[in-house]
Amino acid sequence: MSIPGGIRARLVLALVLIVGAAQLAAYLMVVPSLERRLVDAKLDQMQDNARALATALASRSATDALGLDSFVNGAASTFDTRVAVLGALGPPLRLTTLADSAGSEAPSLDEDPIAMESARSGALVRGRTERSGGSYAAVAIPLLPSGGVMVLTSSLADQLATVRLVKRSFALATLVAAAIALVLGAAAAAVHARRISRLERAANRIAVGHFDEPVVDTGDDELGQLAVAFDRMRVQLRQLDTARKEFVANASHELRTPLFSLAGFLELLTDEDLDDETRQRFLVSTREQVDRLSRLAGDLLDLSRIDAGRLHVEHEDVDLTETALILGEELQPVATLRGHTLAIDAPEAVWADADEERVLQAARALAVNALVHTPEGTRVIVHARYQGARATLAVEDHGPGIPPDHVDRVFDRFYRGEGTTASGSGLGLAIARELAECMGGTVTLSTRPGHTVFTLALPAAAVPAPAPEPIAVST
Repeated sequence: MSIPGGIRARLVLALVLIVGAAQLAAYLMVVPSLERRLVDAKLDQMQDNARALATALASRSATDALGLDSFVNGAASTFDTRVAVLGALGPPLRLTTLADSAGSEAPSLDEDPIAMESARSGALVRGRTERSGGSYAAVAIPLLPSGGVMVLTSSLADQLATVRLVKRSFALATLVAAAIALVLGAAAAAVHARRISRLERAANRIAVGHFDEPVVDTGDDELGQLAVAFDRMRVQLRQLDTARKEFVANASHELRTPLFSLAGFLELLTDEDLDDETRQRFLVSTREQVDRLSRLAGDLLDLSRIDAGRLHVEHEDVDLTETALILGEELQPVATLRGHTLAIDAPEAVWADADEERVLQAARALAVNALVHTPEGTRVIVHARYQGARATLAVEDHGPGIPPDHVDRVFDRFYRGEGTTASGSGLGLAIARELAECMGGTVTLSTRPGHTVFTLALPAAAVPAPAPEPIAVST
């Protein structure tokens, strides 16, 4: 249901205003020009007639009143116009009527401004005058050498009637166009309003968390593009909502499992008959579960800091070769436990401008991902290299690779690959990428069957100068 001032009313009003403005512009372009052309055409014709009559009159005696009356009456009858011959007296200049085809009943032309101007200048003068409630075209031509003036005047009633007819036609056309615009505008606005209402309903569905119904609009205009954007947003929100639900389930499982284990171990540890060896084994398992909880809490805390923009990173010279060696030493037990071969390929020092702790954290996430998500016996290699202006630390594995439909999502938060080897909270790779970006770097993936490489690339740092050897001072 439309409301006053809604988009439907505004579209209709805009269309009517556009049509009205177009008609007004056409009126201003046509009507004044038409009136001017009709008057000018009348004056051109009268000017030609005036010159012809002045030439014909030159052969007559301007003082022959009988002959002059006959001349002006014949001229008026021939050209269907009023013809008057005026004599010039003075100074001061004044005109007097010698002969006038209109007779004595018509208003005198003795003070006609066009006639006075022609007598004063000695040149032909033409123009439009208003008298006796009407408009007239007037042409005055001097009569040489007598010094008199011949004046031709003719009503412009026919020309002005034509102009009024055109004005009425424009007014009628404007009303018809406005009515058509109103009807068509209302129909078009109703169609667009319905489309917008559908988009509004779709937005409301999305706002309350209903992501299953697609947003459909078959138009190829801006509203159609908006519908496509809405549907893309719906799909992304559905994926995010699904990931959120999966994360809640995974996090609940990740938290519940170590908590149950801790509760069980603590209860067993209270048994006074427990031997020392078993008690020690329970304590080790308890420590592992605490570490597992600590890692999950740390991951969540890092994500919250990154989202809030409060994660602080240092900018210092970090040797990625040393980082790779530390990583190999730290993860060798994990590799051995899972039957993997872990190798370090870092023949020289590779210096990066980064945060040493965060580099180790990101690299650990990449290496653990390779060790945990590949089958037993997979070879994993950690490389440290320079690539142009970048210092890189890459984790390569010779596992089965990542399916193509999973490649675009491996860095998504909460995403966990499907399969028997999938585990964890799905935050490691996402955090690694976020940490790399905070340090001005990137994490990229290259994969094919039998070969997968995650590469951490950071800005290269200048190679630090070696520390000077201490000088022994003898005493």
